[in-house]
Amino acid sequence: MRVAGPIGTLLLAITAIVVASMPWWAQAYHVQLASTALISAMFALSLQLLVGGAGMVSLGHAAFFGVGAYAVYLLPPGLSIALTLPAAAALAGIAALPVGAMSLRTRGFFFLMVTLAFGQMLYFLFHDTPLGGGKDGVFVTRPAFEIFGMAWEVPRRQRAQVLLWVNLGILVAMYAGLALLMRTLFGHALQGIRANEDRMRALGYDTRRIKLVAFVIAGALAGLAGHMWAMTEAFVNPEFLSWHRSAEALLMVLLGGIGALHGPILGAFAYVGLGEAATLITERQRLVEGLVILAVVLLLPRGLAGILPARKEPRR
Repeated sequence: MRVAGPIGTLLLAITAIVVASMPWWAQAYHVQLASTALISAMFALSLQLLVGGAGMVSLGHAAFFGVGAYAVYLLPPGLSIALTLPAAAALAGIAALPVGAMSLRTRGFFFLMVTLAFGQMLYFLFHDTPLGGGKDGVFVTRPAFEIFGMAWEVPRRQRAQVLLWVNLGILVAMYAGLALLMRTLFGHALQGIRANEDRMRALGYDTRRIKLVAFVIAGALAGLAGHMWAMTEAFVNPEFLSWHRSAEALLMVLLGGIGALHGPILGAFAYVGLGEAATLITERQRLVEGLVILAVVLLLPRGLAGILPARKEPRR
């Protein structure tokens, strides 16, 4: 999987600094919008592990995003983020285990359809039952800011900027963690499976187990993103689990560049920014979004990440 080169990494670092400084120069609405883009980038980055890392396209990935979001609602109120965040990731990973085990019995188009079916099953579980507040969703109590036994009382007017920094920190940690993961033997084996699964199996690799581990990791990371969405918005809704949300994440990966680790970050910010700009230009913002996305796909086959100088990881 391609990673950003020195110049690209520098540009990403500068962008992170600019985003972190937004509370001092941007309006509250734009700070909230930046948090939305950061969480979308987390979600898209988790999907990139499947699409760009192993060549598995899933349309049910939003199910794990939703499980992570609903974990904030289902867990006892008053817990600290140091407990709810790993709990949401664990619950999403646990949900991904049986889904991945059964979905990976298929390949290609059938894999996509099976993941879509499982995602819709979880969607209707929360939509048609009172488990998560029903189809209209429910407001949630935000976890407390408490880490290592130290609690911080965040004033309401400062909550948005603190959440912005938390979201940015989690995204940076997720990106760094995946960059290290893809440099390991597991990461190289995963990319080998994407290139030629039959050859990797002939070399003695348990390709199904490797893909299952990647599926669970991706699900857990999607759960982290869902948790932060629920914590930022203080609201959960069954639409979090719908296939539309999965398609949006897949579109962000496509915009940013499939196979580029930094691609989903660029794609998420581009998608969120494009949607905001389109609403200011016309009432038919979906038409504008579609035309711009089509132009990017046709003119930049490697996505927005293809613009930045990249360094390809050496194969072992």
